[in-house]
Amino acid sequence: MGNNKKSATKGYIFFIILVSFFMAVFFIVVSEILTKKLESLIVSLLILIVIILTGILFDILGTAATAATEMPFHAKAAKKVNGSRESIYLVRNADKVANFANDVIGDIAGTVSGALGISLVLYITTRIQNLDQLYLTVLITATIAALTVGGKAAGKKTAVIHANEIIFLAGKIIFRIEQITGIKIFGNNAKKPRTKKRKSKEQ
Repeated sequence: MGNNKKSATKGYIFFIILVSFFMAVFFIVVSEILTKKLESLIVSLLILIVIILTGILFDILGTAATAATEMPFHAKAAKKVNGSRESIYLVRNADKVANFANDVIGDIAGTVSGALGISLVLYITTRIQNLDQLYLTVLITATIAALTVGGKAAGKKTAVIHANEIIFLAGKIIFRIEQITGIKIFGNNAKKPRTKKRKSKEQ
């Protein structure tokens, strides 16, 4: 049987719009504050690399969710393997996972990395007077775009080939986070794998 993957509702779409807005504001403000407060080119570059990698990793997760199959995780769930039920939830809600991972986190990472790139240009040009700001802006922006696009291209291939393994790893990470924080990320939705109801025949 095929995957039982849910489609996004209007309420979810509205929720994602709000979450995207506030997350973008939060990450841009935090990255700007860190860059200005720390006043270190190396630290700023490290923050930029982390943001780019975050976008790539979440893009891999979103792609893997759409490529993974649900059935292998049912056997693990029956044996009560940690992370198996969370994995089922990720696959079953592949469109929401892909939307959040690829679009929300991915686009926010792209926006924040672009904004941080501009901040780096200003940071460098204020300390090195002879640099041409236009050329430096083009160089940094092009480098960010190349790393992001190239990383996502390589990541998508890996995500398709190793979809189930990636989702299972994500499921185990989510399980550990829930164990440590005591917060159920998926609520009760990941507790029990859903099975199809059989219609009973009256005799």
